[in-house]
Amino acid sequence: MCIKASVGQNGKNLSEDVKTVQLLLNLNSAAILPQPPPLNITGKMDEPTLSAIAQFQRDIVGAPVPDSRVDPGGATLLALQNGMPADFSQDKVAGIMINATADRVRRYYTFLVSQMKDNGIDTPLRMAHFLAQLGHESGEFQFSEEIASGQAYEGRVDLGNTRTGDGVRFKGRGLIQVTGRANYTSYGKDREIDYTGDDRTLLATDPKIAVDVSCWFWVTRGINALADKDDVLKVSVKINGRNKKTGLPNGFDDRKAKLARAKFFLKLNQNDPQPQP
Repeated sequence: MCIKASVGQNGKNLSEDVKTVQLLLNLNSAAILPQPPPLNITGKMDEPTLSAIAQFQRDIVGAPVPDSRVDPGGATLLALQNGMPADFSQDKVAGIMINATADRVRRYYTFLVSQMKDNGIDTPLRMAHFLAQLGHESGEFQFSEEIASGQAYEGRVDLGNTRTGDGVRFKGRGLIQVTGRANYTSYGKDREIDYTGDDRTLLATDPKIAVDVSCWFWVTRGINALADKDDVLKVSVKINGRNKKTGLPNGFDDRKAKLARAKFFLKLNQNDPQPQP
């Protein structure tokens, strides 16, 4: 579910939930006549948002007496989901990455559109899994380079880190945090560019490359097939491996929550039967 608590009149109005409803109302505004002005996405409940909820309930939901509140699992929220346009818009990305700033969404949106299509990440289910993993790995577009120094990867032969300093040199970069000399080398060979020298930082600093290397990792690991089966555990293991203590990928609950959110904005019904192997 994309909101945790009620939004609107007498609601809890958690900031993240209010932002979500404001985005959903904007996404549905074309269906309301006369079309209301777009809401400011502030995360704060205000009179324009209350009025927009009431107008949507009256005109679209058909409520004779609107209560100006959106409840988790309620009719208004379902109507807001159903009424979203089918396209993959910047507002939908903002809804999926609800904590990302507008500037960060704009930074990556165009490249996500083109490169997901070019790499066959082109069905709602594949897109939902891909965006959920990017959301977790990048902190919703906040980080395109691993925060840690990379020293922990020093000497990791399984990552191709065979030279002194490789751990730091080839720390996680890109929105999916591609790590290790072997991956940087393979990606460079596929793109006919050497990313093992100074250009390695472009995986983090160039938004097009940050998206492209993430798509490259996804495709070369065959993750589309796992996404087609809606297997969030196997998808997450491909991205992050398994924690030795828990047996699960790090941040698995967050990955699942972000997937549920992506499914909502991409209009995937989570109550549908799950795909079979």
